[in-house]
Amino acid sequence: MKQQLAGVYTAKRKDGSIYYRASLTYRNKHISLGSYASSYDAHQCYLSASALIKDSSITLNAYRPDCALSFEKWVCLLNFRDNGIYFSTPIYIRPKFFYYYFSPSDFFIFDTEDLFYYSSRKISHRGNHYFVADYGMQINIMGRYGIKNHAVEGRDYRFINGNNRDFRYENIEIINRYNGVRAVNHKGGTVYQVKIHVKGNVTVGTYPSELEAAIAYNKAIDLLKKAGVNKAYAPNYMEGVPPAVYADIYSSVKISPHLTNYRSE
Repeated sequence: MKQQLAGVYTAKRKDGSIYYRASLTYRNKHISLGSYASSYDAHQCYLSASALIKDSSITLNAYRPDCALSFEKWVCLLNFRDNGIYFSTPIYIRPKFFYYYFSPSDFFIFDTEDLFYYSSRKISHRGNHYFVADYGMQINIMGRYGIKNHAVEGRDYRFINGNNRDFRYENIEIINRYNGVRAVNHKGGTVYQVKIHVKGNVTVGTYPSELEAAIAYNKAIDLLKKAGVNKAYAPNYMEGVPPAVYADIYSSVKISPHLTNYRSE
């Protein structure tokens, strides 16, 4: 490839058409900045990147939408300049946490222990659904923190400081951990109501403990399958519960007669 303007290289696509790549070398690392239709745009990208890494007074909020350098690369270079680590994802690290940026005003906050995971996986989103590609699958990032796909904020989980972009573990409280189980107030205490969806929500029962409620939901699934209901229910998994304890609760827990006598049409 023939170099033209500083930081610009001419490249050719498989169909023979020409485009231009911008890149720079900083701290002995060669960094690709992007591809452009014109050498002028590629050069402007290079100039923006060069100014950013040389001037420590340039901050994240200095980014403008008309900048030739993408915002994602802006964050990557800013972090490399200030913290000495280059990530290919738009991460800016702090002493005990890091930011993952989508725009100057839109970002997630994560604990440092999640740094390896998000530095090697790009977060994509469709509307309010945020996910990463992991081994060919789309993984909802909410699930990484114990938040189920259909969980409702304020009912099934909450962000303690009120910021639903702050995914630090200490900021996430899971209220209802299990499928079909909901904690409700009853006479000044907490009981666990279980419902399962057949053709509509059907009450399985109300139980004094979360464990009994979770197992009751599993038992309801088994009863519906035996009755011929062909539906892919996700059973609850209770980590650390001995098989004998599970079996005792399973055999004794009471299920609504509507389900024990259910017949599939």
